[in-house]
Amino acid sequence: MIKSVKLVALLFFIAVKSNAAKIETIWVFSKSMNKSVPNIVITPSNYPIYKGNFPVLYLLHGATDNYKGWLIIAPELPEYADQYHMIIVCPDGGVTSWYFDSPVDNTMRYETYITKELTAVIETKYKTIATKQGRAIDGLSMGGHGAFYLSFRHPDFYGAAGSISGGVDIRPFKNEWDLTKRLGTYAEHPANWEKNTVVNMLDLLNGKKLSLIFDCGTEDFFHACNQKLHLELLSRKIKHSYSERPGSHTPDYWNKSIKIHVLFFHDYFSGTQKE
Repeated sequence: MIKSVKLVALLFFIAVKSNAAKIETIWVFSKSMNKSVPNIVITPSNYPIYKGNFPVLYLLHGATDNYKGWLIIAPELPEYADQYHMIIVCPDGGVTSWYFDSPVDNTMRYETYITKELTAVIETKYKTIATKQGRAIDGLSMGGHGAFYLSFRHPDFYGAAGSISGGVDIRPFKNEWDLTKRLGTYAEHPANWEKNTVVNMLDLLNGKKLSLIFDCGTEDFFHACNQKLHLELLSRKIKHSYSERPGSHTPDYWNKSIKIHVLFFHDYFSGTQKE
């Protein structure tokens, strides 16, 4: 009887493992930065047997974090990959890259890395939908800025983008998170700051279709700049989903938000998103 119970338990364990999403780390060489960069890739459990291709959600981490951060904040990500039939990629964006191609530091070229080098490898190595209808990008804090920055600059490449607690206006934070190392000081290089802050980039969306979702906690230090972005999008009649709720700049807030965002991207990928 004991042996039978153990056998059933073992078979159950094997079945669960075989039906689980796969999590792997891949290293991608960045020619633009002359270094290899780590990335987590989550593929759904039916990936090996499914004959078609999968949409891809790129998730960008925040400042002082790394490519492992999203799985710590949201350990449910593999379940979301399974439930929503998508590949999730968590790139390493450097401690404080801000996902720019820095105009003052040629060793920091994360726009090129994310949009060209990494994507080329993902779309070669994995079964992906290699069109804007199969690409979305999201992130938190610095990564929220990065997701909007990259998608606004490349609206024909990404079909949907999101930001959670995003630093969508970097100008009030001139002495924080190594921004002067990426852009130079504001006093010496004001144009770098003005043209690389998300709230000033909305002209890039003129005539473009990009599905947008973002939110921020009402106690977050980025709350005011997210509200400002929301109002500016409204004034320009650019469609988007914006929400705010009680909360601050915390993993608990981000965990709740990503669940909503992933559903938003699923609806976009499946063509069921309401206009």
